[in-house]
Amino acid sequence: MRRFLSPETLPAPFGYSHVVEVRPGRVIYVSGQVPLDRDGRLVGDDDFEAQARQVFENLQAALEAAGASWADVVKLNYFLVDVTKVAAVRSVRDEYVDTAHPPASTLVEVSRLFRDDVLIEIDAVAVAE
Repeated sequence: MRRFLSPETLPAPFGYSHVVEVRPGRVIYVSGQVPLDRDGRLVGDDDFEAQARQVFENLQAALEAAGASWADVVKLNYFLVDVTKVAAVRSVRDEYVDTAHPPASTLVEVSRLFRDDVLIEIDAVAVAE
């Protein structure tokens, strides 16, 4: 069981829930995913939206490998080298998550990621039955 809460005592969230309460289940931690394809090649060279889409595809593959889906995701952590790209990441995110009950999330701008050509990294926590 999951409850997605955004209390009126906090500012209205945009595309995330302030609180996600989860009853016992299998907890799945997905390492930070970057825009590399299965062969380790960068997808989307200097194209932030293409990189974001590949990251979400990689997250989906990781969830499926654990027998989970986007419906099980309760927390996302975003790391962007340019926070002005947040609208693009939200647009892609909304193709994957349940926008009526979005996961809790944190977004951080970083000076760089593990490679200069990587513009985004996202990790996830899911709770499956």
